[in-house]
Amino acid sequence: MPTLAVLTAAGSGTRLGMDLPKALVELDGLPLVVHAARRLCASGAVDALVVTAPAGLEDHVASLLGDDPAVDRPVRVVAGAGTRQASVAAGLRAGLDASTSDADGPVDVVLVHDAARPLAPPRLVRRVVDAVRSGHGAVVPGLPVADTVKRVTAARPDDPTRAEPVAETVDRAALRAVQTPQGFDRATLVRAHEAAAHRAGDEALAATDDAGLVEALGLPVHVVPGDAAAAKITTAHDLRVAALTLGEER
Repeated sequence: MPTLAVLTAAGSGTRLGMDLPKALVELDGLPLVVHAARRLCASGAVDALVVTAPAGLEDHVASLLGDDPAVDRPVRVVAGAGTRQASVAAGLRAGLDASTSDADGPVDVVLVHDAARPLAPPRLVRRVVDAVRSGHGAVVPGLPVADTVKRVTAARPDDPTRAEPVAETVDRAALRAVQTPQGFDRATLVRAHEAAAHRAGDEALAATDDAGLVEALGLPVHVVPGDAAAAKITTAHDLRVAALTLGEER
């Protein structure tokens, strides 16, 4: 049965300091969204893509992806929404509606991936899909946390330095820095988004990742090994690091 990938590309990218949406910023001459879509397709584990684009730029994004021969899976582009959670929900609805007429049957596995992680390797995509198909309803890739992590409490209002008191040093052995793509059994992800729909429109309440919505239902989420190449691009420095990573791959 088919695997659908929802590729989120509707973010503004303000912290990149660019005048265009983050997913359209170029890395080695190609927009980030094209890099991400190429790698999803190259995995061989994805049958169709739905891309959430900035409102008003749907046709432009569709043209970018449609003109790229390496994006060799059916692509549908829809407008994103005000939060990541709402954008994913919109992409999920569009992708599942489109799949109802597919000859191969309805989608049973859904990936959610961020265009801001354009260099996620195809092997990582396959690893996540394989784990879902082995029976895990929600799977996220994650890397061990290298830094020492401390839990802090609020700084005193009368402290001009705003120094935060340390409450404890957290055992990092059990911590993972989570990446995308995240993979889900279709029914699990649909249920999670339906249960949290009331939060989707509020940036302060909306989930920052889809696994968090599954956790809120009390359902298990499993972690598979992540990949350093799947780093998120947030700042101009991250973009330069991604360019180095791409050069090393070659």
